[in-house]
Amino acid sequence: MLLAKSFGCALHGVDATLVTIEVSLNEGHKFYVVGLPDSAVKESQHRVVSAIKFLRFRLPFKKVVVNLAPADIRKEGSAYDLPIALSILKATGQLKSEILEDYIIMGELSLDGTLRPIKGVLPIAIEARRLGFKGMVLPHKNAAEAAIVDNLEVIAVENMRQAVSFFEGTLEIQPLVSDTRDIFYHHINNYQFDFAEVQGQINIKRAFEIAAAGGHNVIMIGPPGAGKTMLAKRLPSILPPLTLHEALETTKIHSVAGNLTTDTSLLTTRPFRAPHHTISYTALVGGGGYPQPGEISLANNGVLFLDELPEFQRKALEVLRQPLEDRKVTISRARQSLEYPANFMLIASMNPCPCGYYNHPEKDCVCAPGMVQKYFNKISGPLLDRIDIHIEVTPVPLEEMMGQQPAESSKFIRNRVIKAREQQGDRFHSTPMIYSNAMMSAKMVKEICVINKAGSNLLRTAIERLGLSARAYNRILKVSRTIADLAASKDIKVEHLAEAIQYRTLDRSGIYR
Repeated sequence: MLLAKSFGCALHGVDATLVTIEVSLNEGHKFYVVGLPDSAVKESQHRVVSAIKFLRFRLPFKKVVVNLAPADIRKEGSAYDLPIALSILKATGQLKSEILEDYIIMGELSLDGTLRPIKGVLPIAIEARRLGFKGMVLPHKNAAEAAIVDNLEVIAVENMRQAVSFFEGTLEIQPLVSDTRDIFYHHINNYQFDFAEVQGQINIKRAFEIAAAGGHNVIMIGPPGAGKTMLAKRLPSILPPLTLHEALETTKIHSVAGNLTTDTSLLTTRPFRAPHHTISYTALVGGGGYPQPGEISLANNGVLFLDELPEFQRKALEVLRQPLEDRKVTISRARQSLEYPANFMLIASMNPCPCGYYNHPEKDCVCAPGMVQKYFNKISGPLLDRIDIHIEVTPVPLEEMMGQQPAESSKFIRNRVIKAREQQGDRFHSTPMIYSNAMMSAKMVKEICVINKAGSNLLRTAIERLGLSARAYNRILKVSRTIADLAASKDIKVEHLAEAIQYRTLDRSGIYR
């Protein structure tokens, strides 16, 4: 029996697990892949055989058994092609190398032996460094992504022939070196959109500034063409810059989903995800036969924008309720349970009625009686209670739209947001997993959001008249705390509470009840 061994990794959520690829040659003539492989892994036999033949290596005329250990973890995808092929060559004596087991090897083979890029390289590289491997051998197009992990040799190869030559020592390949911090800080402020491009809408910009400063969820109600989407797209430009830890966490998720392009090694700006309203609840929250991160996880540390909220499937909206509270999503299947981070800001928009012109200052609503109420009832009360800020967006007058006075840029708004977040950082420095006012628990709200007698009277009156729930009560206190932070005020004043109450449009309107 001839035996060879190499190492790869399997993805489990946003983390990687070491996989040992063992190849044995015995009497016989068949090719077996064992160790709980999926269809793509089983099909590696044909890709591996074709690549070995094309590169003029010799195929063993024996029974080939490929074992992917541990056998109780499901192996998915085509990334095991390269380590399987190299292990076969090692077992047959065509690859003479003492360093094969010093590296994590991953890559999909074409029929001619060239390598195609794979998914999930960043978590694999992190695991390789943690386990003390010398480096990684992987397709050239994935090298930049792996190179952001320091203290790990990243060997980029174009084809299997180069990989064989490298392990035999006949080809010297310099490890790819990447300055992660330079990449991160060089592109950290590269946003495509700016609030300076938005004329008017001063009150909406103010609401977005408060939302960004406290990490609050927002829903906008307004007619078509009022600027809801335009405003939402510019929200990431006023959020605090990503920390390096947040950037790595976000990049890992997009790496697992296969969303990174060959020229993107590290996500340096906050993600903005805007799925269409026809999206299924599985695509939104994550899952599938082989669970993948959904849109809420791809929006981690960024913004999830749901345009035309009532048009989304009711089931898709209801699955958002728990992730909005827990900042994570758990996907359970019969064989495994995965957890993906889902720390995102929810920005939603909707028309005030099916035709879009209810309460419009110039156009008449043509909806039948009862249609407005039915339209609003598509959004459940529990979901609406989890949205801190409700704002009404009205069309910008033509004179204001054509005005030449420059609007305030995102840079200046962002500076105020950063200062407010710094106060929250000091406030929550001893509380793990709490970074902004929106994350406070009910107990923390009671301890931190203390108001005076005048504020209590104002809040009591508002709650009695609007019929607010206990959750809405806490939301108002959280938003008022953020407004006080923007004003650099230690205490929550009456004017802060009054402004926070104004951001409960759907409660005040009386339509949604």
